[in-house]
Amino acid sequence: MRVTARRSARNMSGPLAGIRVLEIGSFIAGPFAGQLLADYGAEVIKIEPPGAGDPMRKWGHCDERGNSYWWPAIARNKKSVAIDLRSETGRSLTRKLAIESDVVLENFTPGRLADWKLGFNDLVDDNPKLIMTHVSGFGQTGPRAADPGFGSVGEAMGGIRHTTGWPDRPSTRSGISLGDAIASLFAVIGTMAALNERNSSGRGQEVDVAIYEAVFALMESTIADYELGGHIRGRTGSILPGVAPSNIYATADGADILIAGNADAIFGRICEAMKQPELADNPLYATHEARGANQQQLDALIEDWTSTFSTEELEATLDSFSIPYGRIFTAPDMLSDPQYAARRLIEQYEDDVLGKEVPMAAPIPKFSRTQPQIKWTGPSLGQHTDQVIQEIAGCTPEEIAALRSQNVIS
Repeated sequence: MRVTARRSARNMSGPLAGIRVLEIGSFIAGPFAGQLLADYGAEVIKIEPPGAGDPMRKWGHCDERGNSYWWPAIARNKKSVAIDLRSETGRSLTRKLAIESDVVLENFTPGRLADWKLGFNDLVDDNPKLIMTHVSGFGQTGPRAADPGFGSVGEAMGGIRHTTGWPDRPSTRSGISLGDAIASLFAVIGTMAALNERNSSGRGQEVDVAIYEAVFALMESTIADYELGGHIRGRTGSILPGVAPSNIYATADGADILIAGNADAIFGRICEAMKQPELADNPLYATHEARGANQQQLDALIEDWTSTFSTEELEATLDSFSIPYGRIFTAPDMLSDPQYAARRLIEQYEDDVLGKEVPMAAPIPKFSRTQPQIKWTGPSLGQHTDQVIQEIAGCTPEEIAALRSQNVIS
């Protein structure tokens, strides 16, 4: 099931309605945070350089004209304002927008905005309630603060790369920009926390997100494991050592199904489904610790069983015994899955740049009253320049024409 939506910018709401965010940055870590804030109803004004705009306009798979299939999602709900920040006039114009904003979201190398007189200390006197959210590779302080840093570097230093892959091979990455995405999530959390605190204090503050720190925050007990137990976590392939059964198992028709049955009760139901109920009392498998110690042998027994079923037959059997499972999905699976459809997780939106409807993930999470919405897909470069600088920065039509003739805006 697909849902086709055509929405106007009017009469829209969300939990962040009334909040204005000025997004200054490019690529993923900052802009994905901007996407989420816009999904929740914030007015997000994205500053882009005239000419090329954000490189994300050309990233990933593209149509025959070079327009990215990713851009409609990562820039959805945003207003594109093309201003040349290399010019003093452009920076002055951006300052006016920042002073009228609740949040400035940026992912430049630390110090760049301060060099342009657009840093927090340059703006806070004129806008004491301003929240400035920084997203960078290494944070705003420390010996590596000024170093360039991408999500992949953050994944390496944060520890997740060392634990990803197979033990007899070099580290691998996931197939998405995981470090950037994690940093974006922390940027959104930090921004909303600062907005909440501002309600009582009346004051803004800076939110400092480092990509490597965001990744590190997900590394569970990695440090305690080493400091207290002398254990360094490593790569373990498709399993977590000591947690069994919880692995990917093949079916007769070549699919892979992940079965998570490491709890005693669930393992008992797996044994019943396998018609081997005695396994639940076997000392090799009767407890969580025993199953972990005999993980490889247990996984082999389960796959011997799953490989006798077609995918459809195995899923029906697992359902009948209330055993947690999930097929390894690809895009076609997601588009045809009834759970995705019931939750309206994928919706289609008309995109003027691509000239067609684009499927994308609906806003997450769902709210009972102030449901996030997609108002429009990624805008064309500078689509909202005139509107924004006239309504917010107070520029007259004559001033706008002069700025355009000087190539400060486009």
